[in-house]
Amino acid sequence: MPFEKIELSALQAEPFAMIGKQWMLITAEKGGRVNTMTASWGGLGVLWGQDVAFVFIRPQRYTREFVEAAGRFTLSFYAEEHRPALAWLGKVSGRDEDKIAKVGFVPRDFDGAPAFEQADTVLVCKTLYAQPLDPACFVPGCDADSRWYPDKDYHTMYVARIEAAYRKSE
Repeated sequence: MPFEKIELSALQAEPFAMIGKQWMLITAEKGGRVNTMTASWGGLGVLWGQDVAFVFIRPQRYTREFVEAAGRFTLSFYAEEHRPALAWLGKVSGRDEDKIAKVGFVPRDFDGAPAFEQADTVLVCKTLYAQPLDPACFVPGCDADSRWYPDKDYHTMYVARIEAAYRKSE
């Protein structure tokens, strides 16, 4: 199916459901190779006078190398029928197998950044800022450090300008 480029204001999306419940793929390209990971942490908003997305990637995730090298990535969102594929893409590393081929997803270029034909919505993002989370910055009483970081593998937060939005056309 073809995609149409849309204004971000026409997205009509509920980010809490899109990201936290339906999940998304973070996808980037490095050296002609595409890698992706499933994520359920992040957000959409406005920062520095720009429409932005922010995502969090742990240091050991293979996709992190791709996001760092490319400086651009996509966030893509899928219908419920693709939940098993998203689950697989989130638990298997692209270092170990061609997980994209295994789930049958077809890479496609969106303004110079990769996503997949199976997506319903794609956001093309350019990294503006990257910062590893600092455990010293958790406020007293917050249990995030002990709950989410028992191995001290703190996420890097990426803030990215949303350069383009696409949705699958009928």
